[in-house]
Amino acid sequence: MQDDALFEQFLAERADALLRFGYLLTGNPHDAADLVQDALVRLRGAWERVRRKSDPESYVRTTMTRLHINAWRRRRREHVTAAPPDQIHVDVPYEGSPVWDVLARLPRRQRAVLVLRYYEQLTDAEIAGVLGISQGTVRSQAFRALGKLRDDLPALVEKGHLA
Repeated sequence: MQDDALFEQFLAERADALLRFGYLLTGNPHDAADLVQDALVRLRGAWERVRRKSDPESYVRTTMTRLHINAWRRRRREHVTAAPPDQIHVDVPYEGSPVWDVLARLPRRQRAVLVLRYYEQLTDAEIAGVLGISQGTVRSQAFRALGKLRDDLPALVEKGHLA
């Protein structure tokens, strides 16, 4: 019974932050919610072990990142449909932001590296562990992503989106 209460307390305190993290990874609020739900199901199954040995939030974020990467590895590209769905507006804090639009154009791995480095403030070694890549790959992906962002920065400043 104590474990259930601790798990519920964890959810109450960290659910919003996990959803924001999922959105930064996926760029889509619906995919973010699915990602959080899948990761929390896995956390619940391992709750006792995770609670004793490590930080539950770190476990969930690592699980979310790996699930996201596995999903796009399976798809390899977006699914194109002949009939797009009806327009649905979901209030998302970053939606429509010019900076978010630039980030969304980055390849998924580069975006994941930047999110983990600057939003989660992980080290290169930690990012490499989460993504299952070498530290050198983390650094090269970050370098390339930042280069693309720098290329778009003058246009954002010129349009008045950044001061």
